[in-house]
Amino acid sequence: MGSQKSAPLQTSGAVWPEYVLKDLKLALRTLRKSPIFTLTAIVILALGIGANTAIFQLLDAVRLRSLPVMEPGQLASVQIQGGNQGFGINVGSGGTQLTYPLWEQIRRGQRGFSGIFAWAEGEFRLGEGLQERQARGLWIGGPMFATLGLTPLRGRFFSEQEDQPGCGTPGAVISYALWQSEFGGQDSAIGSNLMIQGRSTPVIGVTPASFFGLVVGNQFDFIVPFCSSTQSVPGSDVLTRKDYFWPSVLGRLKPGWTLQQASAQLQAISPGIFQATEPSAYSSAVLDQYRSFQLAAYPAGNGISSLRDAYDKSLYLLLGITGLVLLIACANLANLMLARAMTRTREMAVRLALGASRSRLVDQLLAEGLVLAAGGAILGTLVARIFSSALVRLLATTGRPLELDLSIDWRVLAFTSAMAIITCLVFSLAPAFRSSHVDPGIALKMGSRGTTSGREQFSFQRTLVVSQIAVSLVLMVGALLFVHSFLNLVSVDPGLRQKGIVITQVNLRRLHLPPERFEQVGQDVLAQIRSLPQVDSAATATIIPLTGNTWTLGVHIGNADDTSMFTWASPEYFTTMGIPLLSGRDFSPQDTVNSPRVAIVNETFVRRFFGGENPEGKVIRTKPEPNFPEAEYQIVGVTKDTKYSDLRQEIPPMSFAPASQYPAIGPWENVFIRSAAPTAVIIGAVREKLREFNPEIRADFHVLQNVVQDGMVRERMMAMLSGFFGVLAVLLATVGLYGIISYIVAMRKNEIGIRMALGASRRNVAGIVVKQTLQLVSLGIAAGVALSLVAAKGAGSLLFGLRPYDPLTLVVASVFLGIVALLASYLPALRASRLNPMQVLREE
Repeated sequence: MGSQKSAPLQTSGAVWPEYVLKDLKLALRTLRKSPIFTLTAIVILALGIGANTAIFQLLDAVRLRSLPVMEPGQLASVQIQGGNQGFGINVGSGGTQLTYPLWEQIRRGQRGFSGIFAWAEGEFRLGEGLQERQARGLWIGGPMFATLGLTPLRGRFFSEQEDQPGCGTPGAVISYALWQSEFGGQDSAIGSNLMIQGRSTPVIGVTPASFFGLVVGNQFDFIVPFCSSTQSVPGSDVLTRKDYFWPSVLGRLKPGWTLQQASAQLQAISPGIFQATEPSAYSSAVLDQYRSFQLAAYPAGNGISSLRDAYDKSLYLLLGITGLVLLIACANLANLMLARAMTRTREMAVRLALGASRSRLVDQLLAEGLVLAAGGAILGTLVARIFSSALVRLLATTGRPLELDLSIDWRVLAFTSAMAIITCLVFSLAPAFRSSHVDPGIALKMGSRGTTSGREQFSFQRTLVVSQIAVSLVLMVGALLFVHSFLNLVSVDPGLRQKGIVITQVNLRRLHLPPERFEQVGQDVLAQIRSLPQVDSAATATIIPLTGNTWTLGVHIGNADDTSMFTWASPEYFTTMGIPLLSGRDFSPQDTVNSPRVAIVNETFVRRFFGGENPEGKVIRTKPEPNFPEAEYQIVGVTKDTKYSDLRQEIPPMSFAPASQYPAIGPWENVFIRSAAPTAVIIGAVREKLREFNPEIRADFHVLQNVVQDGMVRERMMAMLSGFFGVLAVLLATVGLYGIISYIVAMRKNEIGIRMALGASRRNVAGIVVKQTLQLVSLGIAAGVALSLVAAKGAGSLLFGLRPYDPLTLVVASVFLGIVALLASYLPALRASRLNPMQVLREE
């Protein structure tokens, strides 16, 4: 008996793959006979699957992919809980930075990590003379390579003895990319020298090709130890300053330790650490805040990325949008396959009459759907590659390319495969089950006409069309909201001139000047730039507006204690930047380091501290900070409000003081140049003038208009992509509506012929078609409005100057979609009204 039971199972196991193979071969032959239908279906699926895969690839690269190091899940980042709340000087925007003195205390006091290191990104000058260029490097302290489990591809890494204060120039470890581009991948690179920051630095090793660094989206060129910073940047105090938040700290958890245990140990030693690193020159209230900070450990296996904070929600929202587009595409294909299945009713009836089971017919039709889905997935992978590359370029900013690994890993493959299987089931099941449940006797007697008599057979297609319209309205509303939001941001008046402003960041470090000479040489540089015939006006300022950079000082005015944004600017700054001076006077050459300190404030400052009264002659007292001792500034003027760090933020109280009275003057300055000359011309002229003045001066150039546009990358991306997908959704829905109305008209032509023979006018017939369209559209729009109100909740934080529940947007989207739908029904209605009733009845 056992052998008798096993035989059918073996036969079944052998036959099942054979059936699948036969179904797939038959599906290929069948689809090859309908090339237009097949190509249309594959292209529609490729667009939907490709768009979804591209967005998922970006999410995978930014959020899901682990660092290419040993056991990344054991890595943790040591940070201040809740961030440092704006304390001190913050370099970078990731929120993970600590000070170097904090890092030294953590290294000595921590117990939960088997290895721990500090690191920071830096911009360096690489090469010399005409070959000099900007390069991106990593500063490191501690056993980074051992902690990450990296081994050198060539040469060696830094030893523990080389990571000591005053290490000089122990060398540089270069990236695989730099090894290839600078040294052609030759072993002779080890021992060769690179000119870094004007110093000859020996190359001691090469990192593995897979290691891109610790910041997702960035690549590094070389790695140097923190202890060499005093050689690279003479006079720098970044390793001793207790308020300069620069390095990040990563560690590998000890075996048996969890993040919670490591955090608890860090919290236990936090009071002692923050007390030991307490900076001087701050007020007691500020120092109380500093001493209250707590350290904690956070997962770091996916690396550090500011892209997550900036684009995480946007990418998930875009994935939802592309998913809805794919849903509309599937509904279209389901309608196409239903229509195709009705034309194959006689074929299915013959198969059933000849003994085929209904399950075999379902299998066959599912096999056809699987072939289409597989074709769409394969072509969609190619579409995704193009689309994801375009997305990365869209997210990049001027002079700062985004470098993401968009290779297809197992997650992307699994996602694309799941998309293919789901789409196959979505658009294949209904046609398959409908075709398999045909009555062969009735179908063979009635032929093709037997499938055209009842209206209930169109109910499912109508439901699909209503769903398409509803989803299309959601996408159209989203597109209008994001486009409107972007236009709102673009149209914001920042209160200052953007066009025709070139910013020159001048670096005087290589002149090796004593600190007392910085101001005079800076003024000489400004005078040289002003002497150019192409320059209309020029001035300096410590802060470049609208870049996200800020400088805040505590102020005491009368009985009020608050804060104000501060910028130190030279005479002609307000003229150069087109900022109106509403009252009082501008800065003048007589405002020097030895003259009484003066300030010009904005309108918001006046409203906040003086209730709108004239503030001239009043005194601002600043609170002390390192390099910024307590000082008094007499207000001598008021300017019009301008945006400060960001177009999205409210205008803060702002104070401007003379550049000559800047208490922390250093070997650099930002020169703002207003010129009507082309950008390339003015930059070339300034370069040449600075070279003539002193060839050791280094300068970087930025166009303010480009800087402002770079700050709107997220809004621009959402407007462009949501607009594109919204239009695509409406187009697909329109095609679907046109298809189903045309098909219903074709299937009901006998009924229409009878109506016309009994006296119905052409207008009446057209009205029937339009009425049917209006019913579908009305249902779709009603459902779409309800869905839009629900979906809008998730978009509120991404909108600027606009509520997610914007009535005008809903009305415009609904009216537009209704008009498009009526246009889609025009041709079917016209075709129906022109039927010849006698000819139709003779065919019947």
